[in-house]
Formats: sequence, structure tokens, C-alpha cells
Amino acid sequence: MSQRNRRAGAPRALLGAAIACALLTGSCTRGSSATGGAAVLGDDAITVGSFDFPESELLAEIYAQALTRAGFSVLRDFDLGPRELVLPAMQRGLVELVPEYQGSALEFLGGVPSAEASATQTALLAALAARSLRGLPPAPAQDQNAFVVTDQTARRLHLLDLSDLATTGGTLRLGGPEECADRPLCMRGLEDVYGIRFAGFVPLDTGGPLTVQALRQGFVDVGLLFTSSAALEGGDLVELRDDRHLEPAEHIVPVIRPEVLQRFGTGVAEALAAVTAPLTTADLRRLNAQVQDGRSVADVAAAWVAAHPTGSG
Repeated sequence: MSQRNRRAGAPRALLGAAIACALLTGSCTRGSSATGGAAVLGDDAITVGSFDFPESELLAEIYAQALTRAGFSVLRDFDLGPRELVLPAMQRGLVELVPEYQGSALEFLGGVPSAEASATQTALLAALAARSLRGLPPAPAQDQNAFVVTDQTARRLHLLDLSDLATTGGTLRLGGPEECADRPLCMRGLEDVYGIRFAGFVPLDTGGPLTVQALRQGFVDVGLLFTSSAALEGGDLVELRDDRHLEPAEHIVPVIRPEVLQRFGTGVAEALAAVTAPLTTADLRRLNAQVQDGRSVADVAAAWVAAHPTGSG
């Protein structure tokens, strides 16, 4: 992608290797960020990173373009890896800004998230501050676990909430990633919190095309997707409401090195707020659908940024 500026022209794999080297061995030769894992905190640009999945890259690109529009120099280091790599990299100053998810980030940092967004955000801010990181105000958008049925199944069994599944007499099959069967936020949580029993469990992918296909073709009756999934745009799949609050709050939060705010001023937070504050789960679902349909991440991000200028409220 042409807009994905690489530090010193280095390919993504080299940066990932450099970060891993810096974090795991501490023995890399210092040089540029891409070749030696050097901190980027003192340069004249803001280095925006992302996790290794498309939605994270889309959000990071929105952040990058919003900052560029506000007059800041931006470097992109996307698709770096999982949280286990990216958050330590931020602590080392190898990356300066990343889109995060409230509950998942807090749990990774040793906290206990809940469905209460404000409490989860407060706990996350404290956990980040203890690691010399800062969280900015979250977006309304969330990317939570979503238990989904087809519209036909919802109408036939009068399903609206997850608690309604407890009335189906253990006749439905659940599909999701293999680990779902034992996870407290997945099948085990549905059993313990909602009293739901299933006729069986079918191991599939993690909220991906296999689960969607299995739902649409009737191989499973209930599938684990995500609330921001592009598959929920079509109208043939229905997300069941988590009426007993099994899932923790997962609002999207820009996590940033505080030195960036000190170095570049309040314009950074203002630029990010302009594109974050209006972003709802429905918006994110639609943006993900556009990328899935073949539009470039850069183009989808550009349209969102153009529609939400700084100061527009």
C-alpha cells in the first residue's frame, strides 16, 4: 500500500524481527527502528502501529491520516503482531500510538475487566500509567464477542437475547474456535451465566468465514463472531443481545506514549478525538465490510477522516 510509509524503507518483517529481538534478547545493535530496535520517542514523527489483523490496521490508518491532516509527520508500522509483542514494544518506545480494546488490554495488563465501560476504562488508564503509557478517550465502537444466529432461526425460535437460548432445550449446535468450548467468555460462560445447554460444539475459525459459512448453511445454529464483523452488515445474521453482561467492555481506545503529547501538544489528542468520538460499532462494521469487499484500507480510512474534520463535534 503506497501510503504505508516504512521507517528507513524497511519491510514489515524486518521491523517485526527487530522488535522481537529488542524485546526478547535485548542484544540487537542499535540503529534505526527497523534495523536495530531503537526507540523512536525523540524523533520528529509519530510512529503509529497496529496488531496483526485487518481491523487494527484500519483503525491505525485512520489515526495516521487524522494526524497527517492535522499537520503532524507520521510513520506507519502496521501488522506488527499480537498484544504480547506490541504493548511491550510501546513500553520500550519502539511504537508510539496503537488502537487498543479496553477489556482485552486491561486483562493483558493484569486487571479484571467488566461489562461496565467506565470502570473498565478507569482501571485500564491506571494499568497503562503504571507502564508509562496513556489511554485517550474511547470510541463508542466496541469489538466484543458476539453470539449470532441466522435471521430465520431468530424468527423461528423467537430469539432476541442470549437468555432466550436457555429455552431451546439443548437442541442447538454452537460453532466457534476450538478453545471456545472451555473459555469463560464463550461456551463455558454461556453455560454458567445463562444456563444454556447445546446439542454439540463444532470447532471452526475465530469469528471468520468458516463460522459465517457454517451458520448460513445450517451446519451450526449459533456462531461466535465479533460485534464489528462485516458479516453482520448483510441482515441475514442476527446478533443476540448479551442481556446478562457476560462479555467485558471492549471499546476502542487510542493508547499513546505520553511523550508524544508533551512533544507535539494538544493537537494530537484533538486530531484523534475527531475520528474516534463519532465512531460507533455500526460504523466500524460498515468500514470493515468495505475493506472486505475490496476497497483499500487507505481509501476507507481517508473517507472516514474526510467526513469527520477536527472540531466538527
